[in-house]
Amino acid sequence: MNLAKNQFIYIFFTLISAVIVAQNQNEAPCSGEKYEQFDFWEGNWKVYDKEGDLVGTNKVVKLQDDCVLQENWASKLSSNTGTSYNFYNTANGTWNQIWIDNSGFTMNLKGHFRDGKMVLKSELIHAKPRSFANQITWKKNKDNTVTQIWTTVDENGKILYEIFYGIYKKQ
Repeated sequence: MNLAKNQFIYIFFTLISAVIVAQNQNEAPCSGEKYEQFDFWEGNWKVYDKEGDLVGTNKVVKLQDDCVLQENWASKLSSNTGTSYNFYNTANGTWNQIWIDNSGFTMNLKGHFRDGKMVLKSELIHAKPRSFANQITWKKNKDNTVTQIWTTVDENGKILYEIFYGIYKKQ
């Protein structure tokens, strides 16, 4: 009986050790160049319009062992607040954003980091008089600010309307 008990304890601790070793080998599953492409947006920001007027604040933090960037927006012009979750999807090689605000508006965006810019776009929305997609572009500037431009674009990528232009400055 003691031999069986000792064997059980040995097997149990061997399995636990193997699990711990496996977990330690995968401590940073979301590390590397692809996962760091949007890190320039992380921080506590005051957001200004083109005229230099404060339009809101945004806190962007990394969560889930650096696998997710969470955005926390608060407008200074209205009671609008919103949250987005941004992540790199290794299955299809895209960056994704899921947004929801306190009005119930939601948006799903997908795209890539190219030429120093993160460009995410929604699927085409079929509306009258014309179909459009939402497209948001973020760019880190030389002075460590970030410019965010939200536009609507047609099916060919031509800009139809600028919805938001924000300049992010670290608090």
